[in-house]
Amino acid sequence: MKLAAVGSNCIDYYNNVEGGKAFAGGGPVNMAVYTVRIGGEASYIGPVGNDSYGQFMKESIESKGVNVSHLYVNDGKTAVSQVQLVDGERVFGDYDEGVLADFKLTNEDMKYIASHDVVVADLWGKVEGQLKDLKAMGITTAFDCADRPEDNEAQVAIPFADYVFFSSDLGDTPELREKMTTIYKQGPKLVIAMLGEEGSLCFDGVNFYKCGIKECDHLVDSMGAGDSYIAGFLKGITEGKAIEESMAQGAATATDTLKYFGAW
Repeated sequence: MKLAAVGSNCIDYYNNVEGGKAFAGGGPVNMAVYTVRIGGEASYIGPVGNDSYGQFMKESIESKGVNVSHLYVNDGKTAVSQVQLVDGERVFGDYDEGVLADFKLTNEDMKYIASHDVVVADLWGKVEGQLKDLKAMGITTAFDCADRPEDNEAQVAIPFADYVFFSSDLGDTPELREKMTTIYKQGPKLVIAMLGEEGSLCFDGVNFYKCGIKECDHLVDSMGAGDSYIAGFLKGITEGKAIEESMAQGAATATDTLKYFGAW
């Protein structure tokens, strides 16, 4: 699989680790890195600032084998998320989107994305309004709603996303299945809910598919677990694997990410 990861990137700044420590991250960036990690190819398309964090981000992404030919260095700050690590779980604080605030895909970007098997974006990437154009070009699309599928950005993207992902702490309840059905009716081929320790649930318009987690023998940091699930699932589904097998691949990829500090 060749993945185009578009839009948001950010420095995850852990303020209670070693007096403050920065890691490169952001949903699409993470998904690109994980895709390469599990044997696929990936490109990242988006902007960083012309600050030290921007240089760190570019070098970090490139060092993992991700194509950065369409990573832009713009005047301003690189996006930063403040994070604290509490009992192995990340707790997010302030977020400064920096140069991402004005990002938009160019026609050249979209032609480049068309050379990939699938494009993925998320809630913070500023490209939700352009998924319609990408889909019209025949590109397979995916969108991560985080835990906010009701947000306007998600609502704009969902009708033009083949695969819609979101996180929930509801567990497999009638309310969750109703929410997934509502999302499905908006246009996606598959709707996938990531349920943390309860695994994941996928709906194809007819059937619900459940997948448990792959046990982690040494939890270090949950940063990036959802992103790595998405990378594993998309690699499986675009390579023709069954839904259940793709879900299992997502779960295995997520567990690998739990074992080390930072998203990657």
